[in-house]
Amino acid sequence: MTDRFAAKPLVAAIAGPTATGKTEAAVAVCEALGGEVISMDSMQIYKRLSIGTAKPSALETRGIPHHLLSFVEPGAAYSVADYQRDATAAMHSVLGKGKLPVFAGGTGLYLRAISHPLAFGAAGGGRSEARERLEAEAAMPGGPARLMARLCEVDPASAARLHGNNTRRVIRALEVYALTGEPLSARQTDWEAEPEQDFIIFALNWPREALYQRINARVDRMMQAGLVEEVRALLTEGVPRDSQAMQAIGYKEIVAMLDGVCTREDAVEAIKRNSRRYAKRQLTWFRRDPSARWVDLAAYEDASAMHEDLIARIRGYAME
Repeated sequence: MTDRFAAKPLVAAIAGPTATGKTEAAVAVCEALGGEVISMDSMQIYKRLSIGTAKPSALETRGIPHHLLSFVEPGAAYSVADYQRDATAAMHSVLGKGKLPVFAGGTGLYLRAISHPLAFGAAGGGRSEARERLEAEAAMPGGPARLMARLCEVDPASAARLHGNNTRRVIRALEVYALTGEPLSARQTDWEAEPEQDFIIFALNWPREALYQRINARVDRMMQAGLVEEVRALLTEGVPRDSQAMQAIGYKEIVAMLDGVCTREDAVEAIKRNSRRYAKRQLTWFRRDPSARWVDLAAYEDASAMHEDLIARIRGYAME
């Protein structure tokens, strides 16, 4: 699917909030148009986080190659810069085969990083000495508050967007400033640069009540499928409770349950509530993207009809 512009190969992305059937749609598009799926989910990257991340099974992928699933150890950190590097490599690999890359997932920052060539430069994915120092300072009494105060001085725009308890992102913003001499908020203007690929982006969505019902039902299925046992196994193997992976929705709540902080019923309700709130944030993010083509899922008779429409729209776009 590279005939629309000889110099700008076509790349598709299927985004939207959680529980909208993005992976299933991406597989259908790949089957029809000769593509491969590249995950755009910040938690499906982790090995052994399967149930709580709704990671597609071998049956659900239907033989379509999927990239960037289950390749990071649960105890490891993984940045947006890491994703940009790995996703770019996967995209070029798929294009090199003459196939259509189809990004699928709900992490808006990942979509932004791949569709707009942000130059992370010296502040890339590796662990810098600056980050080591900042993390050590954050671990000291009063450390997070001091880091936020410093960020307010050097990068007030980023500080205004971040909650004071989000120490990991505060550290990231301070690291960028330490390594580049520029505030992260200024560097993010690089995202307005022209991408080398021609992206067609679809954002799937259900009416709010239908979406919330789908989210609640999926959480119930996750619990029935063994989410508690999955989380317990991760803790038993030594994955830190405060690791990036264990902060995922569904995992942090079950950790609290296993630690005796809340009951099973409380944990389930918290997962549902936090998932609904996350869906609202996802919708807000994607609505800010003027290039997103919204797909009202309630307008279709069934999922197959929606898949056929996406396939036709991509074909038509490629031929324009």
